[in-house]
Amino acid sequence: MRRGLSSETLLRRHRGPARLWIAVAALVAGTIWLSSSSSVILLGTSRVQDFHVNELWRTADANGWRASSAPRAYWPPPPTESESNGYVRVRCNGGLSQQRSAICNAVVVARIMNATLVLPELDTNSFWHDESGFVDIYDVPHFIKTLKYDVRIVMSVPKITAQGKAKKLRAYKIDPPRDAPVTWYRTTALEKIRECGAIYLTPFSHRLSEEIDDPELQRLRCRVNYHALQFKSNIMKTSSDIANKLRSEGHFMSIHLRFELDMLAYAGCIDIFSPKEQEILLKYREEHFPNKTLIYKERKLIGKCPLTPEEVGLIIRAMGFHNTTRIYLASGKLFGGKRFTKPFKAMFPRLENHSSVGSGKLEENTRGLARSAVDYMVCLLSDIFVPTYDGPSNFANNLMGHRLYYGFRTTISPNRKALAPIFMDMEEGHASGYEERIRQVMFNNRFGAPHKRIRPESFYTNSWPECFCQMNTRNRADQCPPNNVNDVLERRYQKRKI
Repeated sequence: MRRGLSSETLLRRHRGPARLWIAVAALVAGTIWLSSSSSVILLGTSRVQDFHVNELWRTADANGWRASSAPRAYWPPPPTESESNGYVRVRCNGGLSQQRSAICNAVVVARIMNATLVLPELDTNSFWHDESGFVDIYDVPHFIKTLKYDVRIVMSVPKITAQGKAKKLRAYKIDPPRDAPVTWYRTTALEKIRECGAIYLTPFSHRLSEEIDDPELQRLRCRVNYHALQFKSNIMKTSSDIANKLRSEGHFMSIHLRFELDMLAYAGCIDIFSPKEQEILLKYREEHFPNKTLIYKERKLIGKCPLTPEEVGLIIRAMGFHNTTRIYLASGKLFGGKRFTKPFKAMFPRLENHSSVGSGKLEENTRGLARSAVDYMVCLLSDIFVPTYDGPSNFANNLMGHRLYYGFRTTISPNRKALAPIFMDMEEGHASGYEERIRQVMFNNRFGAPHKRIRPESFYTNSWPECFCQMNTRNRADQCPPNNVNDVLERRYQKRKI
C-alpha cells in the first residue's frame, strides 16, 4: 500500500472535486512525505519484455526516502529591522519557472547577507505582455508567513527622512555575475548594501550558483520552492478543476511539448518544415540568437532537436500506453499547425489542453504567467509527466524536481540522443522494428526515483539528497529532523522579537 504526503489525501489518486482541492492546498502548505510504492527504477534489456506499463501509473520506489526541507542544524531567526544590513530588491526575468528559481535564489541571497528582502519583482511585460506581478500570481501572505523563520520580507523599500522631507530609500543598482558564488554576496554585494542601505539586483536570473556547499541554504531553496511559493487561490482552483475533469475516468498523463517557434529557431532544427516555415524560423533566429550555422542531421543525432508531436506519440504508443489514455498537453502555440499535431491526435484522440478541458472563464481570466501557472499545476498533479525537451526548459526541469519532492511521482524523460537514430531511420523510410528499439531506450529509465545529481542536472531538477531524509538510517547527514522542529524555530523567533 502506498504512502503519501503528511496530508495523506494529497498523493492518493483524487476522485472527487472536493478531495482534489484539499489535496492541492495540502501540497503547498503541508510537510510533504514521499511514497514507498513499488516501481522499476532501471530496467535491463532482459526485463523490458516483462515490464507492464500500468506500473508507471504508480509512483516510483522511494527506497525509504521522504521529502524534508526543514533545518537540521542550528538555524537562527532572521534579523530584526535594526539588525538588518539593508534591503535587497530583485527583478526576476524570464518565464514562470525561471522567475520561480530566481525568487528562491533571492531569498537565499537575503539570508546570506543578513538583509531584508523586498517582495521580488516579476518581469511580465517583455515576455508575457501583461501587467501581472508577484501579487497577482502568488499568495503573498502565505509566502511571508512560511518564510518568517528564514528571512524578513517587506512589500517595498521604506521611506527615509532627509532634510525634513520623506522619500523612498534609493537602491544601488547592481548586475550580479551569472552563477555568482556565495562569497560574492558575502563580500562585494554585502559591502555595497552596507554602504547604500539598499541594493537592486537586476537582471536576476541564474545569479546564484546552484551548487552550494552549505546544505542548509539548499534546503532553504526547497522551502521557498515547494512550500512558500503557492499560487493564488483562483489559479489553484482552476488547476484542480481541470485535474478533476481529467481524472474523472481514471489516470491521466501530462506532456510538456516544446515545439514552438522560439525553441525550434533556437535549436536550428528546420529541415522538416516547408520553405515558408523555414524562412520564418531563420528570421526569428537571426533576430534573437547568435549567428551560427546549424546542420539538422547533426543537431538531431546529438539530441538537440525538440521531439515532434508525432515522435512523442510514437514513444508513448511503443511503451504500451493505450489509445484511450487521457493526455493533457502543456505548451504554447505549436509551430507548423495541424500538419504536425494531426498524427499525434490520431494515435491518442483524448488529447486535451487548458482551452479544451477548462471553462470559458479560464480563457477570459488567465493569461501569460497565470495561464502558465495553471499548466504547471496540472502537470504537477498528473499521474505521469512527460517532458519532451528538458534543456533549456526551466518549466520541464523545475516540474521534474517538484514531482520528485511531491512523492517521486512518475516522470518519463525521453532520451532524445538515444532515440535520434531510430527517428532518423524512420525519416529515411527504414521503420522496421522501431517500436522494440524505442522500448529498449525508454525502459532504461528511473521514472522519477531518487538518484544522485550529476552535472549538468540542475538542483531545481533534482534536490536529492539535500531536501530528503530517511527515518531509519545511521548516516547522520541523511537523518530526518525532529518532529518538533517548528516549535523550536518558533521559540527562537519569538525570543528574537522581544
